[in-house]
Amino acid sequence: MSPRGVATPDVRERLFAAAERIVERDGPGALTSRAVTTEAGCAKGLLHTHFAGLDEFVAELCLDRFARTAAKARALEGLTGQGTVAGNLASVALSLLDRGGPALSGLAMTRPAAASRVREAMRDGGPGFAAIQEAIAGYLESERGGGRLPAAVDPHTVALAVVGTAHHLLMTGWPGAPDPRPAMDRLVTALVGG
Repeated sequence: MSPRGVATPDVRERLFAAAERIVERDGPGALTSRAVTTEAGCAKGLLHTHFAGLDEFVAELCLDRFARTAAKARALEGLTGQGTVAGNLASVALSLLDRGGPALSGLAMTRPAAASRVREAMRDGGPGFAAIQEAIAGYLESERGGGRLPAAVDPHTVALAVVGTAHHLLMTGWPGAPDPRPAMDRLVTALVGG
């Protein structure tokens, strides 16, 4: 436990990681500010020092994870011509489902103020599914231009299918549900080959 008055390094990420563990292990109903700070091993009031409340914290957590996945999707274009198209695409598609993704989506849905804040941030240009979809389509266009993807493959349709499936899997999953990653792997292989 961090003593009062001592700076906690990387406090946002420490609290976010603690929240992910709680939601993944115990479900969205178990998430409280006290549970987060206890899991993070820090002072009880630390979450409220950095966030206006639990709804803001949940919204910021979701937006942070979207931003990470969007950055990973934007980095795909740098992989053009390397590895396999399916492997590169799957790495981003699966990152949408990583570490508590379904549980976090469920959490945001149970907190209307947090969900509203996430929608507002996305409307105002914050990264979300649309940014990820655009990055995937751009990567697939590059691979198609380089001849590693058949000309008949429509990059925008594939990107929509991948992001739409991830959204479906996130919204219909729950802690303890079957792992959604094999379904995503099968989809990527069906869309772009092995």
